[in-house]
Amino acid sequence: MTLLEGRLSELLAGQKIVLTGVTGFIGEQLLWKILTELPDTTPAVLVRRKGSATARDRMISLVKHKIFAEVREAAGGAEALVDTRIEVIEGDLPNVPALPNDLDVVVHCAGDVSFDPPIDQAFTTNVVGTKALMERMLEACRGRGTEPARVPHYVHISTAYTAGRRRGAIPEGPQEHSVDYDAETAAGLAMRERVEAQSRMPEQLTRLRKQAERVHRRAGYLTTAADTERRRKEWVSAELVRAGTERARSLGWTDVYTFTKALGERVVADLGAEIHVSIVRPAIVESSWAHPYPGWIEGFKMAEPLILAYGRHELPEFPGSPDSVLDVVPCDFVVNAILAVCATRPTTGECAFYHVSSGARNPLTIADMYRHIRAYFLAHPLEVTAKPGSPLPEWDFPGAASVGRLLNTSGRAAELAERLITKVPRSDRTRRAARNLDRFRSRLDDLKRYNSLYNEYLQSELHFVDDRTAALSASLDPADVEGFAFDTAVIDWKTYIEDIHCPSITSSVRRMDALRRKRGSRPSTMKDLGTNTAGAAAVAIFDLDGTIMSTNVVEQYLWARLPELAPVRQLAEVGQVARRLPGYLLAEQRDRGTFLRAVYRRYRGMDLAALEERVDTTLAPYILDRLSPDALSRIQAHRDAGHTTVLITGAVRTLTRPLRPYFDVIVAADLATGPDGRCSGFLATPPLVGESRAAWLKHYASLHGVDLGRSFAYADSHSDLPMLESVGHPVAVSPDIPLMRAAQRLGWSVVEWRIKPSTPRWRIPK
Repeated sequence: MTLLEGRLSELLAGQKIVLTGVTGFIGEQLLWKILTELPDTTPAVLVRRKGSATARDRMISLVKHKIFAEVREAAGGAEALVDTRIEVIEGDLPNVPALPNDLDVVVHCAGDVSFDPPIDQAFTTNVVGTKALMERMLEACRGRGTEPARVPHYVHISTAYTAGRRRGAIPEGPQEHSVDYDAETAAGLAMRERVEAQSRMPEQLTRLRKQAERVHRRAGYLTTAADTERRRKEWVSAELVRAGTERARSLGWTDVYTFTKALGERVVADLGAEIHVSIVRPAIVESSWAHPYPGWIEGFKMAEPLILAYGRHELPEFPGSPDSVLDVVPCDFVVNAILAVCATRPTTGECAFYHVSSGARNPLTIADMYRHIRAYFLAHPLEVTAKPGSPLPEWDFPGAASVGRLLNTSGRAAELAERLITKVPRSDRTRRAARNLDRFRSRLDDLKRYNSLYNEYLQSELHFVDDRTAALSASLDPADVEGFAFDTAVIDWKTYIEDIHCPSITSSVRRMDALRRKRGSRPSTMKDLGTNTAGAAAVAIFDLDGTIMSTNVVEQYLWARLPELAPVRQLAEVGQVARRLPGYLLAEQRDRGTFLRAVYRRYRGMDLAALEERVDTTLAPYILDRLSPDALSRIQAHRDAGHTTVLITGAVRTLTRPLRPYFDVIVAADLATGPDGRCSGFLATPPLVGESRAAWLKHYASLHGVDLGRSFAYADSHSDLPMLESVGHPVAVSPDIPLMRAAQRLGWSVVEWRIKPSTPRWRIPK
């Protein structure tokens, strides 16, 4: 067993350590530790270009993080720190460039740490990437001789859970299995091509297209096509995730992450037969115990989503066994252990394995974790919870099967609620119900995902033996114990969870809650026009029915037709329209253009000139009475700002005559007439609905020099989604459920414009 013989700063002095994964959680702190505690050690970092940002650019951004403040100031700034202390190698896994010939240690921190990546991605990163890195290292060091000091040391960061679904004691040694990693890698990489081909089969495309049509049919074919393609890509990703999970479990691992990590270890053992090789296996890595400061963490790891869900009152029960051990280890302990391993020289041809874990000598059970988390949130509750005023959930640990049944029952209830809500007429109450349902379904989806991902870990009965790691810790020089400690036996779990970890991970959540409270419900795209300087370069485009006016084309037709009929014929006409109403509604759900054409057939025989006169003399007050005061105020604000105001509607142009004072441009349906001036029942041009509105708007903008990015659009229907997406400031006004959901997803403002007409709908204009 290799132990330490001196201080780490001395053992690693003059050495060049090549690091991968420095933009990740462990890698960032590892780089910080080398820069601050090992002044005579040179870190060389392999970093990929990202967009236009070079590897050097990304490193400059990285060292601007808070933890590098002291060493950054000492170097004279971020650029100086990178240029004087860090060797930057631009490249990526598995396309690894040539490595420095004078390297001494390679620490491979990079890897796909998601539990459920697509199978090809997991193999590319954790197996193919590992193999490529080792081959490049061997090329760089070829011909250096076999003296121990000249043989490079490869330190591979893996995971303790490469043990898979085993039970009992797991020694610090190779995992026993007979899996051919070359064959599995080839099969895993080939899976994407197979799944992509399956996703393009007619049966699959038909199913996905019909799903998209149920949501987007009214918006148009292109919107439906875009959503179909989005669904296809999501299906491909989900199938690749499922393929990885099932293959891993069929061979005895919990998921594709631990499976490919185990195969990566076998690659390391095979290729590292003639060099020094160490494999470090951390357990569940969480926030730091002491360095760079207590609670330091980048992003959310395994436990954080579950802890926050409990604090939000969103986790009513837990599928884990209360006596199962959560093998948690602080990040700084892992980093310190890695650097200590770097300072060792294991026997050539033999892998030295190290478990960085806590369960063997300082176990933390799920019941203990629950007790500490509950104590923290009782003392420091979150302001925003799923059920304001309700007490924190009390877990009874009924078992994974009971929790699974509860989730399935809740899922069926949510599906039933969704079917009901799509049948209910649009209203404020319906929208509130839909928002509540969406929040419930989002929480339920999260719970299902947590249950699927973490259930195996929460039920595990693994005992990671850490004798080699404990011996290495005990061999630390006394002067290094404070700065490089990694003995997990000293951790007091109450202090760590209640005083360090929970405050750290909830601090950003509390700040965001306070910011939302301060900002209130101020809309994001409903901009204050007083400061808008677009002037004539912008347009403000408004839909009519349901947006600025409380009416619809059927009601408008009755306004136009009934006054010219005798009372008996009025009743007959209303009866005929009522009988056709279900067909109209069905047509409107399928295609608004078909619906409008069906309604406008009823104008056949009507004298258009007489209708125009009746609108000007009789109907105008009824039409104006249905306008929203909020809408009129907004229209005037746009006019005051110098914007061109546009009304775009499927209503008959004649019925928009009273609205001409408010709009610079009116785009409406034109009724075709015969030589006698009577309506034929047809339209002069196709109605502008769905995607055709967006096309008209873009054409208008190109002709008149309009900047759509500075323009505004207001609509209430999901059929207007393409038009709203065409402008920089879209606003959903009293929207239907699909548009409300799209607006929430896209970060658009949702406003309610109240309309309270003084005349009842049943009164016939006279």
